[in-house]
Amino acid sequence: MSPPTTRSSVGLRSERGPILLATMLATGLVAIDSTILATAVPSVVDDLGGFTQFPWLFSVYLLAQAVTVPIYGKVSDLLGRKPVMLLGITLFVLGSVLCGFAWGMTALIIFRALQGLGAGAVQPMAMTIVGDIYSMQERAKVQGYIASVWAISSLVGPTLGGAFADYLSWRAIFFVNLPVGIAAFWMLQRRFTEQVTRRRTTVDWPGATLLTAGGLLLLLALLEGGQRWAWDSGTSIALFVVAAAALVGFVYAETRATDPVLPLWVFRRRTLNAGNLGSLVVGCVMLGLSSYVPLFGEQVLGHGAVVAGLALAAMTLGWPIAASLSGRIYLTLGFRVTVLLGAALAVVGSLLLLTVDGDSSFLHLAAPCFVIGLGFGFVVSPGVVAAQSSVAWQSRGVATGANMFARSVGSAVGVAIFGAVANGVVAGRLGGKVPALEQLDPDVLEPALHTVFVVGAAISVALLLAGALMPRRVTAPAETLPAAPVTDPLKEPAAQPVTTVTDQ
Repeated sequence: MSPPTTRSSVGLRSERGPILLATMLATGLVAIDSTILATAVPSVVDDLGGFTQFPWLFSVYLLAQAVTVPIYGKVSDLLGRKPVMLLGITLFVLGSVLCGFAWGMTALIIFRALQGLGAGAVQPMAMTIVGDIYSMQERAKVQGYIASVWAISSLVGPTLGGAFADYLSWRAIFFVNLPVGIAAFWMLQRRFTEQVTRRRTTVDWPGATLLTAGGLLLLLALLEGGQRWAWDSGTSIALFVVAAAALVGFVYAETRATDPVLPLWVFRRRTLNAGNLGSLVVGCVMLGLSSYVPLFGEQVLGHGAVVAGLALAAMTLGWPIAASLSGRIYLTLGFRVTVLLGAALAVVGSLLLLTVDGDSSFLHLAAPCFVIGLGFGFVVSPGVVAAQSSVAWQSRGVATGANMFARSVGSAVGVAIFGAVANGVVAGRLGGKVPALEQLDPDVLEPALHTVFVVGAAISVALLLAGALMPRRVTAPAETLPAAPVTDPLKEPAAQPVTTVTDQ
């Protein structure tokens, strides 16, 4: 039978509620970790040293997470979501415990990479499990639950990080993941049952290796270019050249693979391309906001770090509100209208951000971020739902993983673009010298950050293209794969929705 569609069947108190709660807890692990460590970096450096190495605490985590997302997605389509999700939680919790016992900065960086390997499974699997156990109509409401995790984490993370660092120890930041991870693991192990008809296949090792190597080198070049080495340095050029060669080799390998790790048809589906483009642009613009809005509030407007961070939190509050409302819109007016609405809000919010100057109030800075967050919520959540609804079970992990990977690539591109823009403006005003942005006088920093916001507004216009590409309706799938395996958290066979994509 198909999953029930009554209102009572969707909430946390329903029969599927424990599974939804488990995916929320697992998502919370990744969401809180993305913000909790930043406020404790001074304490970590004071204890372990390695000031010049600490940026790798974030870079290596992002790298490990990003390059493994497509691979986990493919594996889940072969073996099922449950084993991949449980593996991800295990790796993340193990990495967290090891981080808590780290004896030096190098060890901490290595263990952060292990955390990233776990996060690469947790985030896409949470969205894929939701796509499996809820219909498209039900996901209109469930997306709000998942989005709320990120909103709460954006507020709780920095506060917990600062409190642990000041009153306990920075190591507690990592140990707090242990009970949350155990609870998520236990609930999924007990309550989530899937019957997977495993088919014989050959492992696409060449494709997986080339995708991992190419993605890793590309993201490394984007994250560290202009920071650890100049863009025109031999290191930077070599990384881009080798990354390009690996990715070209990956495309060739996928054309010959019996069961490719990232099928090239993903890039030929209009619905998937629209959703992936939206995620890529959101990842890029969001990185600019996350990095430079708090800096503007603190260094230019003169607010404390907490208040400056709240301006950015306005964006993460707008996101789940829009994600919760988006379902009603795309179910009545269609996906294209919903994404275009989000794109328009993101562009308007980005333009409003350009009116902020050194004399602006806190609310003047926070309001555009809230509007941009609304836009992101109307773009990302419908994009994921449309992508999942446009394919059958056997391809849903790949489709979700590709969407998440696009956002990670967008974030890395954003690091490169916005960093280069800010440093370029500063260098022009200081005769080629580029000190740390936090050390600049407001009269030098303000025009640099304003230019960053201008570039962000220009990039956000690409969301309108994503909306234009999105089909009005994803009515149901054209999938030529064998019959979908049965996935049912209630241990009863559930018919998977048969859908085909209609590009209208």
